[in-house]
Amino acid sequence: MQMKPFRIGTRGSPLALAQAYEARDRLMQAHGLGADMFEIVVLSTKGDRITDRALAEIGGKGLFTEELEAQLASGELDFAVHSSKDMPTTLPDGLTLSTFLPRADPRDAFIGKTAGRLIDLPHGAVVGSASLRRQALIRKLRPDIEVIIFRGSVQTRLDKLNAGDVDGTFLAFAGLARLGLADRATQVLDVNDFPPAPAQGAICIEQREDDERIASLLARINDPDTFDAVTCERAYLAVLDGSCRTPIAGHATISGDHLRFSGMILTPDGTICHEVATEGPRRDAARIGREAGTELRRRAGPGFLDGWS
Repeated sequence: MQMKPFRIGTRGSPLALAQAYEARDRLMQAHGLGADMFEIVVLSTKGDRITDRALAEIGGKGLFTEELEAQLASGELDFAVHSSKDMPTTLPDGLTLSTFLPRADPRDAFIGKTAGRLIDLPHGAVVGSASLRRQALIRKLRPDIEVIIFRGSVQTRLDKLNAGDVDGTFLAFAGLARLGLADRATQVLDVNDFPPAPAQGAICIEQREDDERIASLLARINDPDTFDAVTCERAYLAVLDGSCRTPIAGHATISGDHLRFSGMILTPDGTICHEVATEGPRRDAARIGREAGTELRRRAGPGFLDGWS
């Protein structure tokens, strides 16, 4: 019997904390445990501390997970809660993403100051985004717009927008909703027009591979539909060597035993893009994702991906 609290690792941003508490609350309900059986452990990551440069310049997605994974591997944490889209496709030896909570809305939200929709912004407007995918899609739709790097927490970016630093910015709608800020979105973009990042909207839980006790604890809150959809998306991303240097979009949906996937890769300026759409049995989620990534590599041709770094 567990006598001491389970230690849950998380970053310290309001959104990361909201996600950690959602995981805790689901575990409390699933197992009939009190809040005293869980301890939220907040760690600062390099990705949180350095906000004036693009992620690609300072090491990519792993900068949001290194400190958490080090304590997870050492046994100081029992498990860690992450935004799935922030997770590198290759994890440290001995760690695994075992659990995904039910996925929230995967769409991107535009928050406009001078216009409510991206298409209505004036010529030469400035939009802030840290995501190469969003930057490329913005330039694809509105090549006249200036796009600048815009990092920081959700509230930090909203504060910069309110101060007039930019005319608009993009955030994951799921993140806004989890913070009670869904009404700040002035436009929620259709996934067909503005495809999301792989795994966007999904909360994942990382644990030690050999810890059967924690695996049993977490199994009750795993959502199979989200697990299979994100498995497909991460397999696709892995084939494309997805990092913060590459504009890549991908989205899988589950209907019964069937999975549908669509993906897109772009040049950073948004002028060239290649798309793929495929489907198949959900039991083949990883294979479908890998094959979609391989097909996009074939369509793009040699050097297309390499030229982005």
